[in-house]
Amino acid sequence: MPAARPRLLYVTDLAYQARGRRYCDEDIHLTSRLRAHFDLALCHPLDAAALMDGFDAVVVRNSGPVLGHQRAYDDFRARALAARTRVYNPLTGKADMAGKQYLLDLTAAGFPVIPTVDRAADLSVLPAAERYVVKPKLGADSLGLRIVPAAELGALATGDVLIQPCVDFAYEVSFYFVDDDFQYALYAPDPARRWELEPYPATAADLEFARRFIDWNALGCGIQRVDACRAPDGALLLVELEDLNPYLSLDALPERDRDGFVAAFTASLSRFARAEISPRAEISPARP
Repeated sequence: MPAARPRLLYVTDLAYQARGRRYCDEDIHLTSRLRAHFDLALCHPLDAAALMDGFDAVVVRNSGPVLGHQRAYDDFRARALAARTRVYNPLTGKADMAGKQYLLDLTAAGFPVIPTVDRAADLSVLPAAERYVVKPKLGADSLGLRIVPAAELGALATGDVLIQPCVDFAYEVSFYFVDDDFQYALYAPDPARRWELEPYPATAADLEFARRFIDWNALGCGIQRVDACRAPDGALLLVELEDLNPYLSLDALPERDRDGFVAAFTASLSRFARAEISPRAEISPARP
């Protein structure tokens, strides 16, 4: 049974260099607040599998892209599942936690997502465009992303990459959720400055859009970030559903909103570590 003060192993890479963001500052702030409620230890993702025994829950936060330590993450995941270790976010995510296949699945299912294919036979599904985005299926932080003309698509559509039309969007916006509950939204008014974020006043229609993907993922508990872009026709289109270790951009929030998120996160972690809420039973496949 969990102790009176739950014991958390908080997985983060404080030295990870992210473009336009300081991951370490966010985790230093969060852990300083969580220590009032938990017995807490920090560790690098390479050490998580060896250290996770003896804790009531493992919290995977700003650990950088899994690509940087894929073998260690796969080992951690396999051992956590075998030992029924409580991992937050739970290892049931169907979105980025399981790779980028979900963008293909959501396109095929007719969800409001940037149209995405991976095979030459499906290129006709995409709307006509002068330029297309090509990115690895196991990409992160725009690593390997290219913008190419239509004439080059046939040779690139081999099943190993994702292909999308290059959308001339007005701005990108992100919606942040804890345990299916909306917390706040941030957007980048200038598309060329993705991480210069400001608070965004989400409308009822915006939240209805975002909740479609939260409901689809059925994670049950944990932190999720729905990234979208405002298309030329005014509609929102999904760019990414981050359910593994989403960066939260807490430094862009007013203090009251930041405190509100920390309170919701703390309450969720407390319920999870004390086994008052359980992850959904369906486990997402491991990344290939």
